[in-house]
Amino acid sequence: MMQRSKTTLPVTVAVPVKNEEANLARCLERLDRFAEIVVIDSGSTDRTCEIAAEYGARVVDFRWDGKYPKKRNWFLMNEPPKQDWVLFLDADEFLDDAFCDEVDAAIAKDDKDAYWLAYDNYFLDRPLKHGIAQRKLALFRVGKAMYEKIDEDGWSQLDMEIHEHPIVEGEVGEISAPIDHRDYKGLGHFIQKHRDYAQWEARRFVKMQNDTAVWERMTGRQKLKYRNLTKWWFPYFYFLTTYIAKLGILDGSQGFHYAAYKAWYFKTIRLMIQEQAAAADRT
Repeated sequence: MMQRSKTTLPVTVAVPVKNEEANLARCLERLDRFAEIVVIDSGSTDRTCEIAAEYGARVVDFRWDGKYPKKRNWFLMNEPPKQDWVLFLDADEFLDDAFCDEVDAAIAKDDKDAYWLAYDNYFLDRPLKHGIAQRKLALFRVGKAMYEKIDEDGWSQLDMEIHEHPIVEGEVGEISAPIDHRDYKGLGHFIQKHRDYAQWEARRFVKMQNDTAVWERMTGRQKLKYRNLTKWWFPYFYFLTTYIAKLGILDGSQGFHYAAYKAWYFKTIRLMIQEQAAAADRT
């Protein structure tokens, strides 16, 4: 089989960051095959911007006003990528040649406008080989996708699209070579991050539950989640699915703890939704 030469990929890699000195160098050192690297910074106070400059990345400053657009959409609207394709990559996500080769071949076919990406997750310094697979739609042709528009009006501190889904005009494919997702900030950061995500999910649920237009734009996985967030059994269902049905039990204690923390996450969302409803009844 003839091997493809390592060409420069016509892709802008956009890395949204805030205080990512623990991860950023490991992320950027693997991006030498991409034509443009942009680091979108939200006022880091550590060495994040200095590290980005050392690796030749274009650094863009972003300050969120609490309203639409958030970081990724703001970048697409105000600092357009110079390449035909954009890959949104978090600082704790690391690429290898297998991923780059598959992206190279996929783009050369020119028959898709976006791609789902697969991830190998690490938890407590160990790869999780089982459980519910993570995937994101994070590679798309510039001009063919924007993230969901959600009018937050100051009720969230998350300045970047986390659970917002890109709306794509065109065909969507899949890149099977996984990206390593390994956060070196530790368990405390994982817990804090998921507390913030839970607050956002609860607020969003209350705002969108009767909005049929929002429901129509959702993926099947999003609909499954939001239809069941308020059900008492959903956290336990998630735990049993990822730990037993998807064989997370084979990942040892890390597999158990990861499934348990995710169940805690969904239980927290449910309780926050109930808390909001009780507060509304009191007013």
